[in-house]
Amino acid sequence: MFRSLRVRNFRLYASANLVSNTGTWMQRIGQDWLVLQLSGDSGVALGLITALQFGPTLALSMYGGMLGDRYDKRRVLLVTQGLMGLLALALGLLVATGGIALWHVFVLAGLLGAVSAIDAPVRQAFVSEMVGPELLANAVSLNSTIFNGARLIGPAVAGLLIGASSGNTAPAFFINAGSFAFTMGALVGMRGSELRRSPPVGRAKGQLREGLRYTAAHPDLVLAMVLVFLVGTFGFNYQVTIALMAREQFGLGAQDFGLLSTAFAVGSLSGALLSTRRSVRPRQRFLVISSVTFGVLSIVAGLMPTYASFAVLLVPTGAAALIFSVATNSFVQLGADPQMRGRVMALYFVCFMGGTPLGAPLIGWISEHLGAPWGLVLGGAIVGVAGIGAGLYLSRGRRVRLEAHVAPPRLALHVSRPLGAGVPSVGLRTAEEAAAGSATGAPGAGS
Repeated sequence: MFRSLRVRNFRLYASANLVSNTGTWMQRIGQDWLVLQLSGDSGVALGLITALQFGPTLALSMYGGMLGDRYDKRRVLLVTQGLMGLLALALGLLVATGGIALWHVFVLAGLLGAVSAIDAPVRQAFVSEMVGPELLANAVSLNSTIFNGARLIGPAVAGLLIGASSGNTAPAFFINAGSFAFTMGALVGMRGSELRRSPPVGRAKGQLREGLRYTAAHPDLVLAMVLVFLVGTFGFNYQVTIALMAREQFGLGAQDFGLLSTAFAVGSLSGALLSTRRSVRPRQRFLVISSVTFGVLSIVAGLMPTYASFAVLLVPTGAAALIFSVATNSFVQLGADPQMRGRVMALYFVCFMGGTPLGAPLIGWISEHLGAPWGLVLGGAIVGVAGIGAGLYLSRGRRVRLEAHVAPPRLALHVSRPLGAGVPSVGLRTAEEAAAGSATGAPGAGS
């Protein structure tokens, strides 16, 4: 489960990431609560702040991926992490001095989104340089485990801190600003000789288009991108839906909002830990099953009548969300050649987060006008239909069989390959999968 932590550079990075991500989750809770305070509990405003934070992904992620392929990834990350720390500090100072206005939060969220759009694909591609392809699937899962371990801690601490400060969100922003120093220190302390740097791509015209053409030439990557776009746009809006369920549906305060976010994080952490068992690239049908499961659980969570039952359902929903997220991340990373990985991962983030400027305000509007539960129900329905549609696409010309096993309890979807079908693209990836599968025989390797 923790085998990639044997690599010193990744161990440094992972430890610092836990601290930094805890601060990031504290800021997210503080920012959402601050927006509700300044806007008079507006679901549309909450959706807009989310859209502004993730909107720059559409314009800048591909550029960030190109920078990651062209320059030293560690140096790029030092710059982006430092800038994000300064933006968190600026927001904290505005709140602490009493000069904060809603437009300040919008502007700073947009700037943070711009820096994050460049940081995210570089950071994801940098993982492979720390651990190599043989440990990449495990490292991606551990990264998600750390991220969601921080999600378990950060929202609860932020909720208690905001409550103890009589609604003042500034301390959460100050803690997040300081947390970026840990990641920067870890990056500086790494041994450069132990990094598995891919050869830098020289400056040339058309490199962004080259990344798009490369992805379009691989149908497996295209299917994953389309699926992750629909799930990310309409399903991953829990920063909006949980806040509105807490405040509008159940009439609760910041502490209870933080606890609901923690319940979702408990499930997410469980899903990430389960994903660490995987040692090879997930199969396409696993992406389909996990997306449909996530959609169904989202619908059920939205129908829960009480705070307690809603909190309980957030646990399996969070687990399903992270199992899907980790699987698609590993699927895309292991499906791209090393020199294209930065740009392919950038396109992945464009698909995953680029729909948020559309989805978050829409879900916020639906929740505000039809009731908070409807944001979850309709979002989950779209996710489920997307997964079913992807499954039908995969089943064209194939025999499909769904089996229910009692011991151990599980569902297995069997899709036979039609005669004459070609092998998956990227020879290096295929060789790695075959080698890992024969060497490990790990449970879930064929899921």
